[in-house]
Amino acid sequence: MLPPLPESAIRLGAAATDWQDAVRLCGAALRDSGATTDAYTERMISVIEEFGAYVVIAPGFALAHARPGSDVMTDGLAVVTLAEPVRFGHPHNDPVSVIIGLAVTTTDEHVGAVATLANVFNDGAVIPALAAASDDETVRELLGYTS
Repeated sequence: MLPPLPESAIRLGAAATDWQDAVRLCGAALRDSGATTDAYTERMISVIEEFGAYVVIAPGFALAHARPGSDVMTDGLAVVTLAEPVRFGHPHNDPVSVIIGLAVTTTDEHVGAVATLANVFNDGAVIPALAAASDDETVRELLGYTS
């Protein structure tokens, strides 16, 4: 099951100068939804700096996240689409135009959310559809949230 995805956590057609900026947009969306503090955003960036672009898990798509910590207030999801894609440094899946930010309070929640997202993205049409989405409801439908 996916964490909540309120309207405050969706940013469509955003502008980012680089991957750090794109991750900060995701972090701001998570913060604005009440899921995290700004410290979580910096941890997401640190994870990518330390371990590389493994978060770019499919062509055009990155899953920004960090381990559960005191900077995660509640489970949350954020979706950011970029007007112009950015490079994360992945050898095959760059550039990225869709970033999902994931914040969870427990490791079990992390595993469950990642598994659910993997099932959603098994459909190769979802990433381009998200990138082209023009409203929050389309994003929510594509990710399997029902209204």
